[in-house]
Amino acid sequence: MSKLAAQDKFLDLSDYGRSFGRFFAHQLKNTCFTPIHVTLLFGVSGLIAIYCILTNHYFLAGFFILLKSGIDAADGELARLKKTPSYSGRYLDSVFDIILNFLFLMAICYVSKTSIWFTILAFVGIQLQGTLYNYYYVILRNKSVGGDCTSKIFEYKTPKALPGESQQSVNILFGIYTVVYGAFDKIIHALDQQAYKVKSFPNWFMTLLSLYGLGFQLLIIAVMLSLGWIEWIVPFFIAYTLLIFAFIGIRKKIIL
Repeated sequence: MSKLAAQDKFLDLSDYGRSFGRFFAHQLKNTCFTPIHVTLLFGVSGLIAIYCILTNHYFLAGFFILLKSGIDAADGELARLKKTPSYSGRYLDSVFDIILNFLFLMAICYVSKTSIWFTILAFVGIQLQGTLYNYYYVILRNKSVGGDCTSKIFEYKTPKALPGESQQSVNILFGIYTVVYGAFDKIIHALDQQAYKVKSFPNWFMTLLSLYGLGFQLLIIAVMLSLGWIEWIVPFFIAYTLLIFAFIGIRKKIIL
């Protein structure tokens, strides 16, 4: 919650890995490890989780999915500790997230023999859920007094590379980012075009909305895998997507 003013901070149910991420980042502070290395490491953890799913080791898969969430929180923390922010790291992180989400669901589809079309629908639903959460959260950060404004509500222009990173890398990663996330951003914006005019979002609303944060989504998948409910994961996330209309409805009727 360092990205928000004190009065705008809320209980983020998807950010349970932050303490581990902060601890891990502090262990790497005085080493040669960079935030990009940490991003690659959470990618490895995600791939191990996928292997565990494919080999029917569901409890281990859940563990590595949660480990991925913890490591995912460490790259940004390390960038702040080393004072080496980068757009390359930010976009690479997001691209890895969407690729891993897709591969998690494809592995679940293969093992549980779920319909590929239902699995793709669940993937689209998961991405729309996360996009809604990020949309409102970025608006809140930009409106919060002294809040973090590095993320923009609408990202249409390639940013200028920060010191220490290549503009070419930023250009390439931003291009990939806009391709894989662009459609989801446009859909959510179309569903609530006036959200950016809101002065602030209540803390209770953001806490409820954090049920759609990536960390909480992965927690649900990890728990369902550990309980052996693999065949229910895809149907659950299809149904879970319907809450989007409830959240947007609350925003439009109550939060003006």
